[in-house]
Amino acid sequence: MFRSFFPVPRLFFGSAVVWFLLFLALWFLAGPALQSVLSLGAWLAVEPSEFNPEPFFNADRIWLYQYVVMVAYGFCIPWFFYKRNHWYWWSVVGSVTILLFIYFQVQISAWLNDWYGDFFNLVQEALTNPGNITLGQYFGEMVTVSVVLIPNIMVSVIISFYAAHYVFRWRRAMSFYYMSFWQELRFTEGAAQRVQEDTMRFASIVQGLGTSFIGSMITLIVFLPLLYSLSEQVGTLPILGDVDGGLVFVALMSAMFGTVVLALAGYRLPGLEFENQKVEAALRKELVYGEDNAERADPVSFREFFQAVQRNYFRLYKHYLYFNIVRYAYLQGANFVTLIALGPAIVAGAITLGVYQQVSNAFDRVENSLQYLVNSWTTIIELISVYKRLRAFESHIPADLEDPDADWNEAVA
Repeated sequence: MFRSFFPVPRLFFGSAVVWFLLFLALWFLAGPALQSVLSLGAWLAVEPSEFNPEPFFNADRIWLYQYVVMVAYGFCIPWFFYKRNHWYWWSVVGSVTILLFIYFQVQISAWLNDWYGDFFNLVQEALTNPGNITLGQYFGEMVTVSVVLIPNIMVSVIISFYAAHYVFRWRRAMSFYYMSFWQELRFTEGAAQRVQEDTMRFASIVQGLGTSFIGSMITLIVFLPLLYSLSEQVGTLPILGDVDGGLVFVALMSAMFGTVVLALAGYRLPGLEFENQKVEAALRKELVYGEDNAERADPVSFREFFQAVQRNYFRLYKHYLYFNIVRYAYLQGANFVTLIALGPAIVAGAITLGVYQQVSNAFDRVENSLQYLVNSWTTIIELISVYKRLRAFESHIPADLEDPDADWNEAVA
């Protein structure tokens, strides 16, 4: 699943983590010193103006993005010379590019959080003291945000298009890998389905879950310090009282509770999904035999296979019933956590409308990131099912036939 696309998967992903931690430490230890030597901010930074007093691309932010891009693509260079495979530009460079797109979008979200705070404070001032805010100031804020959002829309479209091609390339890599062992694999139950369908599903799900996970981690890195600082403006929280970083603690407890509850409610679902694919494969195989051989076109056999499919689906529906009750009840309740936590501050008038928007947005971002398993649980169940099927499929490949340095695309082309 991975070796067909990525060079030496365990080493590749392990070195990526080490590389990230190494240059994260370098940023905090020597970032300012490197900025004075390497930064392009002096040439590319946007100067503040009346309509854009806090430009998105200021000198510090340009240096941050420049550093991230240099570190990210710097990781690709050693892999160009070591174990470079057929899919290097997609598996290595492509993966890094997708992660950079995600990082850019999270940074825009952080900037928007600050913008919402200033904008709604301006709205509150305009509503409370008519005449204090001019129409030019109001629409100036609109111009500022549009300058940032229009490129973000373009980035979102590009990443969607690019990710679709990325998934298809991974599917092709897996398909050619399996086809190079087709003489050993073709007798496996549902072999055609494994190559034709499960490769696409696996690549698509892993790409989606992987980018969501990285996005959640980046969001936490960006928004946790922001939410912690905003907790000081909120003050006392219900039950907890006056606690440093109280909102961070509330978001963490809410996400942990949902994750544990849903894990307990859905622990049987992966096995049922796996069994479901087995009975579906058996039914599909019987139908194929019926197409090719009149003697196998037997309605009685079809009825038996279909009854097996029906029994498994009905079991799935029953277990998903209570799982979805727990899931939707939790997600609906989580929507009110912010309002409950901010209740004392709102009633006491301790925060402005702008601060409320900032806290609400930052809290939602942190909580949603911590709820990664909650939001992705049904997809993870599907992934586990596909993974188990492909692992069982790969177990039929004789170990002595595998060559870790082989180019599977050339072998089948």
